[in-house]
Amino acid sequence: MLTGHRTWIFQNKPVILTTGTVGGPFEANGKIPEAFDILHDDIWLQQDSFEKAQQTMMEEACQIAVKKSPIDKEQVEFFISGDLINQITPTSFAASTMGLPYFGLFSACATSMESLALSAAIINGNGANYILSGSSSHNAAAEKQFRYPTEYGGQKPPTAQWTVTGAGCALVAKEGVGPIVTSATIGKVVDMGMTDPFNMGGAMAAAAADTIEVHLKERNVDPSFYDLIITGDLGHVGREVSLDYMHQRNIPIEEEKYVDCGLTIYREGQPVLAGASGSACSAVVTYGHFLKQLIQGDLNRILVVATGSLHSPLSVQQSDPIPCIAHAVSIERSEIL
Repeated sequence: MLTGHRTWIFQNKPVILTTGTVGGPFEANGKIPEAFDILHDDIWLQQDSFEKAQQTMMEEACQIAVKKSPIDKEQVEFFISGDLINQITPTSFAASTMGLPYFGLFSACATSMESLALSAAIINGNGANYILSGSSSHNAAAEKQFRYPTEYGGQKPPTAQWTVTGAGCALVAKEGVGPIVTSATIGKVVDMGMTDPFNMGGAMAAAAADTIEVHLKERNVDPSFYDLIITGDLGHVGREVSLDYMHQRNIPIEEEKYVDCGLTIYREGQPVLAGASGSACSAVVTYGHFLKQLIQGDLNRILVVATGSLHSPLSVQQSDPIPCIAHAVSIERSEIL
């Protein structure tokens, strides 16, 4: 199962049986509205706080994934998920509603692939038959915690990104029909000494490049092995910086096959500055958009590298640098195996 120092090979071929994706009104006006099972027209979702709205989206994504599947919720052994909010309370409260054994994760915007990697590892080792794996975020909740409430109207620099309002969930199974999770490379924390919380893409770029380089080396493949290498939320700035890192390391990655979820979800003209971010970003784009392309046969093999900036409001206020991480998961169309 372990190859090299940081990569797992899943020989028992865990399956992504079904998915559930939920978004808000801004996502409905984006580039891939068809990627969502539910699109809400109000960011409050009839709740009395943005955090409760986020909890509701996570619950909906889980419920959709189970409803699409041939199993009942009671057959799911574990729920593995997390988010950006203090003590991951939206996810923990959603876990209470779901009533499932729960692993709560914090890997910032890399949480989606951390949860998928852990779900696949547990299932590959016969530790479960069915696991719900996901992540969520809410634009207004994240702004209130990490920057300023949106009502404040604070201006941002061009390097800043727009947090996705949404939730994405995958039902990972031991057996069934669907895309196969074939491997995962676990990221390590990379700290480039950057302190600007409005340039998370630039801060995360080195972590993405490091994980991609290690994954290719430990799997003994080159970038052309994948139809696409997909980063989580580097945005325009981080994507270019990460490409520079990889070119310096002589990694022959083709730019047209190197895409970013943060540049996929919104259309040109939406005021997202450098692109999208948030722990829902890679979850909804991967589960709602790229997996559909795998299922339809438009893609055969992808590597999803979710990127996370591990700072907090307190660490920024204390002028600490921003540590970052990236977790990579490879997913293949089952017919090619």
